[in-house]
Amino acid sequence: MPLDRILVGCFVLSLLAACASSGGVRSSTEGGTDPENPKTKAAALYTDLGQKYLAQGKLENSLENLQKALAADPNYADAHTVIGLLYEQIGNNAQAEKNYRRAAQLMPKSGNENNNYGAFLCKLGRYGEAAEYFQKAVADPFYQTPAVALTNAGTCAIKGGTYDVAERDLRSALEYDPDNSEALFQMATVLYRKEDFFRARAFFQRYEAVGRQSADALLLGRNIELRLGNGKAATEYTQRLRGQFPDSEQSRSLDTPSSS
Repeated sequence: MPLDRILVGCFVLSLLAACASSGGVRSSTEGGTDPENPKTKAAALYTDLGQKYLAQGKLENSLENLQKALAADPNYADAHTVIGLLYEQIGNNAQAEKNYRRAAQLMPKSGNENNNYGAFLCKLGRYGEAAEYFQKAVADPFYQTPAVALTNAGTCAIKGGTYDVAERDLRSALEYDPDNSEALFQMATVLYRKEDFFRARAFFQRYEAVGRQSADALLLGRNIELRLGNGKAATEYTQRLRGQFPDSEQSRSLDTPSSS
């Protein structure tokens, strides 16, 4: 049931859905747990209940079950991951980090755990540390979604201002998954930041073909077209942004001189 966290544009319910969809108890060679051990089975059951309560917004019930899971088996990595998510959601970053880190320690070669801890570190602005964990995630030969970790790595590199690294990681993500909408959006973003506006437009058009409407996307589309001198297309994006997301920060930013 390991979660696989997307750094940008990811919600708690989607994280928990990913966790639930993978199902099952860890193998005895991972995390120091024995799937046939009654304590590990109990931890798995309580973790499952905890994630379901978390998805429903019943945080106290979720915390109670996750604490029971860790009491049954302190080395059950999934329980550390889900309780880390819960603590992150309520703003207790110290406890969130403690549990994300412990999950990564228990599963040092696992793509999911390293990706999740990297995403959390990036959120805290610890970009260099985050990059190390994303690299560990991608190095896992059994990791089923390396494009997620590579997209996170690229997104985090943008936040840290290392644009060449970001472009490299995002290109690698798109080699695994050419229709990865988040990677396409972030590629358009980093190329825009690098003032490579024609290529930014190309990736943004690919994003529009597969991605969802958002205020961030419409603002980026508008800004790219402005830099390319296409006033008509920029105006169309502006109208869509104001019409679909009138109360958004992105829409309000259009009234400021720095909006482009």
